Amino acid sequence: MVLSLEDPAVRSYIVYSAVLGLKMLAVATLTSLTRGKRKAFANPEDAKAFQGKVTVDAEVERVRRAHLNDLENIPAFWLLGALYLTTSPAAAWATLLFRAFAAGRILHTIVYAVVPIPQPARALAYFVPYLINAYMGVQVVLHYATAL
Repeated sequence: MVLSLEDPAVRSYIVYSAVLGLKMLAVATLTSLTRGKRKAFANPEDAKAFQGKVTVDAEVERVRRAHLNDLENIPAFWLLGALYLTTSPAAAWATLLFRAFAAGRILHTIVYAVVPIPQPARALAYFVPYLINAYMGVQVVLHYATAL
């Protein structure tokens, strides 16, 4: 199968991948801004430069963990989504999956790091994208199972 930039599913994957990359950059920036606001730094040279202290701060850790969660889940989407495209999925279905994944990851950050909301909000925002990744991975394995 030859993937084409004219394929709506490919174009959707590209757009949502870029949105997720920008989201990761935004959360990295939010982590830095939260450190500066709370004057809670991870290393002595930053603490000295910004008149803070080396400490573990609950608010900084919350944002940092949201970022780490992105680093664990979004690269898997990039890989599995790209492989999923090689199975020739219906464009509307693939777009729905990509859109739901991106929306779930954005919502996860909001309920985890921006406006902490009690469970199960964060769990739902985590598991929907997780299940989408799992679904795409299983579809790829099933599609290419004859290669085993």
